[in-house]
Amino acid sequence: MTKGLFSFLFIFIALLVSALYYTNIIQSPFISILNSIKINYHDSTEFIQKTIDKHFFQAKHIAELEEKLQKYENNHLVMQQLASEINDLFQENHSSIKTDPKVELVRTISYQKFADLNRIWLEVPDYNSSRVYGLTYKELVAGIVVSENGRALGLLNRDIKSSYAVYIGDSKAPGIAHGNSAKNLVVKFIPAWFSIKKGDEVTTSGLDEIFFKGLKVGTVISVTKSQGYQNAVIEPYYKANDPNYFHMIKKVK
Repeated sequence: MTKGLFSFLFIFIALLVSALYYTNIIQSPFISILNSIKINYHDSTEFIQKTIDKHFFQAKHIAELEEKLQKYENNHLVMQQLASEINDLFQENHSSIKTDPKVELVRTISYQKFADLNRIWLEVPDYNSSRVYGLTYKELVAGIVVSENGRALGLLNRDIKSSYAVYIGDSKAPGIAHGNSAKNLVVKFIPAWFSIKKGDEVTTSGLDEIFFKGLKVGTVISVTKSQGYQNAVIEPYYKANDPNYFHMIKKVK
């Protein structure tokens, strides 16, 4: 019985294989199924490969663009400083000034205190804590960098201890800008004989050697007089709420 069953299965398998090999009618559906499986397999592998290639290409392309953007912002700041110097040279007709500005991209680590959005710890390689540095964001003045226990602490514009020298309007009225822990900035000690008005643009003077001359700070929204000086309230240009990266001016000249 067992031998007969074995013989029957052997003959059945042999006939089935022969039929699949020699009979197109039976063979065709199996080949079609196998081909469909192979096509799907190749399509899937090609799609995965293309997706991987596209991902790495885009990542590489994005990285290249980010690097170019960083270089552009850095070079633009330097060019603005050089342009200011050249304009001064034309006005003076003679000068022996030699410029060697240095700007560095720095990264934000965290807020100094959770409730204070105007003070941030910065990651600054080779930080020299002996001086104050200018901090910019996309060509706009963002604040200053001071030392706190030997670490780089960014004081954004609105911080009350963030201060630097500025010019106001076409007459280049001098003053000292600082924050007041509020929405706007204040410029104090503006000489009374200068004519300034609402809408005048405020730029850095460069006289404090913190910033380059001519970097944009904001615009005047009101002017008052007090004790022989003028004070101006400034609406700042820099208003970013997600401060991840800045440029730090390490050397003005």
